[in-house]
Amino acid sequence: MRIESTYKQNIQDRLEMPIKPKKNIFLQIALLVAVLFFFFSLYQLNFDYARLISGTGAFLETLTLMVPPDISQWQHVLAAALESFQVAVLGTIFGIIIGFVLAFPAADNITPHPTVAWLIKGFASLLRAIPTLIWALIFIVAVGLGPFTGILAITVGAAGMLVKVFTQSIEEIDYGVIEALKATGAGWFSIVSQAVIPTVLTAFLSWCILRFEADMGESTILGAVGAGGIGWELTHAMRAYKFDQAFFVAVVIFLMVFSVELVSNRLKMRMKNIG
Repeated sequence: MRIESTYKQNIQDRLEMPIKPKKNIFLQIALLVAVLFFFFSLYQLNFDYARLISGTGAFLETLTLMVPPDISQWQHVLAAALESFQVAVLGTIFGIIIGFVLAFPAADNITPHPTVAWLIKGFASLLRAIPTLIWALIFIVAVGLGPFTGILAITVGAAGMLVKVFTQSIEEIDYGVIEALKATGAGWFSIVSQAVIPTVLTAFLSWCILRFEADMGESTILGAVGAGGIGWELTHAMRAYKFDQAFFVAVVIFLMVFSVELVSNRLKMRMKNIG
């Protein structure tokens, strides 16, 4: 009896002992490497705290030169803002079309051939690997300055992202629906139109809205390199040291981007309610 009671007590003590979580050695090493690399980067890039303090003072002094904003060139600024908006709309729509066409053969669960899916995904990865600003510089060499360059750059950037997210949305659908249509003898286009598109349409719309928000911001930046739009007005004002005009351009950019995000958020909320 004594041995049995001792055995039961040992089992009870073991059950009451707190279980120590296993240490993740890889995570600890990765964290240590990240911390060391952070301090190495501070040293290697000559992070100067004195320049940061003096630069903050110069920045605050520049802010005083921006107020009040100069709105004398409001017609040119608003025309440039409209041009940036048009560049974002056209570039996003073209990118959506390309992404929509390529996403279906790129999805592993409905692709006609695995090699086709691999090639399309690799092509989309290449488009995403090069920033939109670099694409703009490439297209400037090819077609020259102007909004057409901005449209092409945004189209390429949007297509690279949308192919990826559209493909992921397709690959996440229930494969049983696809198998059921295949059992009835439905062809590839019938499966896509009757099963896939109705299932992923809401997700596609959400990704399109999100991409347009990003393209709206990029269209203002592309103007700084000569791709047309309001970014060129901001760059021109800053180079001429007309900080009051630059401040007005910045305000217009903020209002334009904020308005697009506000409308986009409401559209996404309505789609969630419908879904």
